[in-house]
Amino acid sequence: MPPAVVASIADELMMAGRTRTPVTLLTQRYPEMTVADSYAVQRLWRQRCEQAGRRLAGHKIGLTSKAMQAATGITEPDYGVIFSDMIFTSGSTFDANAYANPRVEVELAFVLDGDIHGPHATLEDVLNATDYVLPALEILDARVELAGRTIVDTIADNAAMGAMVLGEQQLDPHEDLPWISAILSRNGTVEETGVAAGVLGHPAAGVFWLANKLAAHGDYLAAGETILAGSFTRPVAVTAGDTIRAEYSQLGVIACQF
Repeated sequence: MPPAVVASIADELMMAGRTRTPVTLLTQRYPEMTVADSYAVQRLWRQRCEQAGRRLAGHKIGLTSKAMQAATGITEPDYGVIFSDMIFTSGSTFDANAYANPRVEVELAFVLDGDIHGPHATLEDVLNATDYVLPALEILDARVELAGRTIVDTIADNAAMGAMVLGEQQLDPHEDLPWISAILSRNGTVEETGVAAGVLGHPAAGVFWLANKLAAHGDYLAAGETILAGSFTRPVAVTAGDTIRAEYSQLGVIACQF
């Protein structure tokens, strides 16, 4: 895809973020657009955001479950960036109108105290570079319209990253992370349940996958970053007035309101 087109799409997404009005499907307008093109758009969008003063705080990994990969027609996860202004604490209240089609997922977050370099990073590298693991909720946003979107649209849209809510209870990364379970409720009604093994068999698997993917662009996961490892529940749509509560088997409860 020509650089001028990549720049035009990145600028569109910047405007969509400001106006809360999703743009028309990219794949509808650019049917030749590839996954590589989408990451080029995302990288330029990230540069635009950093030039505007936003600070990188970490990365997110998406499409880590077999069900979500099958639904999008892709056989590997995707990723996006997390800026510091996207991170909130449990108990936070969000303006539902500040997000386009907000949805919530249950995840684990890895807080790094060491660097992880690809292209040959392993699960053990992730565990050794992780200071602690936190419970997390991801709030998905949409700067590209949802209906009919493909993986190409989603990647360009920073993997639909909107915000994240972090709990306080820390867990040693060498604990049995695949068996962590969670119950996600909306307004007191259970909407989703899941076990962290649903994330590629081990929630740290996506983290070393990401380190290896970033190495191709001369990048790496740095100490101090927070990595959202991928959801082990389906996304739950939220609207104004909703209260979300996630109860974790070993990590307590986190909640937020809209």
